[in-house]
Amino acid sequence: MRRAVTSDSVLPAPPAPGGAGSAPHQDPARPGQDPAAGQRLRHARHAPWPYTRLDVAAARAAGHRPHPIRQFVLKTRSRCNLACTYCYVYEMADQGWRGQPPAMTPATAARAAERIAEHAAAHRLPRVDLVLHGGEPLLTAPAALAGPVDAVRAAVARAAPRTKVTATVQTNGTLLTRGRLAALATAGIRVGVSLDGGLPAHNARRVDHTGRPGFGAAARGLRLLARHPDSYAGVLCVVDLDQDPVETYESLLAFAPPSVGLLLPLANWSALPPGHHPGLAPYADWLLAVFERWWHDGVRRTRIRLFEEIIALLLGLPAATETLGLAPAATAVIETDGSIEQADSLKSAYEGAAATGMSVDTHSFDQLLDHPGLAARQLGRDALAAGCRACELVEVCGGGHYPHRYRAGEGFRQPSVYCADLQVLIRHIATAVHRAAQPPATAARRSGAQAVQAGQTLPPRAARATVAHPPAVAS
Repeated sequence: MRRAVTSDSVLPAPPAPGGAGSAPHQDPARPGQDPAAGQRLRHARHAPWPYTRLDVAAARAAGHRPHPIRQFVLKTRSRCNLACTYCYVYEMADQGWRGQPPAMTPATAARAAERIAEHAAAHRLPRVDLVLHGGEPLLTAPAALAGPVDAVRAAVARAAPRTKVTATVQTNGTLLTRGRLAALATAGIRVGVSLDGGLPAHNARRVDHTGRPGFGAAARGLRLLARHPDSYAGVLCVVDLDQDPVETYESLLAFAPPSVGLLLPLANWSALPPGHHPGLAPYADWLLAVFERWWHDGVRRTRIRLFEEIIALLLGLPAATETLGLAPAATAVIETDGSIEQADSLKSAYEGAAATGMSVDTHSFDQLLDHPGLAARQLGRDALAAGCRACELVEVCGGGHYPHRYRAGEGFRQPSVYCADLQVLIRHIATAVHRAAQPPATAARRSGAQAVQAGQTLPPRAARATVAHPPAVAS
């Protein structure tokens, strides 16, 4: 049965939503229809893999065990003071935010805290990570910012006293003030900021609801944050092909970020990324310009998560990301109304793509583990397209970020829409690592290369990655 998961003849399908004979491509939004039934039909219509082609019970019988949730994203606010033109929450396929309460109530936060503590105790988790998210979480008054985190810590202390709770808030930075930073620091909540470069031109897409640029306020907030290094988690930056990559990177360094997350734009085979052309790898070109500057800088001025994760995976080390590698997904989202959802990034695929039909009032996180959407993201290699499973880079690439694999009417079992870019990027970094692992006379350059000790023997996956091969797709 396990072989059935990894072959093109997938696991036996569960019963079709709505009973025998119901068509997966029928309109899921019929008037008067039960919302849960409509949700199941929507999933089946847009994403047959995994929703009609994966039998979770059969996968369990075949040996695929569930992995507990370790990161909990608390949507404390569903609205934002900015209106970024590429935002996956507000500007892409899913418009579910419109039906959410503007803010998470203390009662909902308390119920979420109990569910998190229950999960931590049941699985004896050494640590759980909280992320306050939105919308814009800093729309909350400073005095109330730490409320949800305090609730989780109290609940976990009662139910799972050996579990450590870490907390971060992800913000656009425009509302950072001394008062908010002090409140967050007192509560032990670190701060990550989304910014697409250190110059106004880099952030033309980050505007408020009247079209005014948000950069000035964000830059002021980041300068304040840089004075509190213990609270500073880093910066997230979405790659923009229209901007110079090295200028973007070096301008961000002015804000002294301890780490930079370079994110590929959320896109898929039915909504192609800007600049996509068959046979080209423009995103790899952009990223490699940054990599070369970072790798040969002489001193490590910041960490770049994407590059460090690729290096770790090439060396056979575990990754700390769901965007690369084959590690099981371990993130759950709690919306402001208490509904439990899958990763937010799925909202870029179709309306309701992240929905599970579950809520902290009625469901445990253990029940979420058997949801087809999450179960598919814990199958590792067995959930990938045939070309990905056969690819020698699969242990590093992992098929790419799950939302990037989507194709309307087929689901999430395609290679990444960024397959060509990932191939070029990984192979280039593998070559750099290989060279850095040579004896000192030929590996004098360091900085990013300090991650690789001179003379280190590379594992086979790193050696294989230095050899060029065509991508898994040529679409």
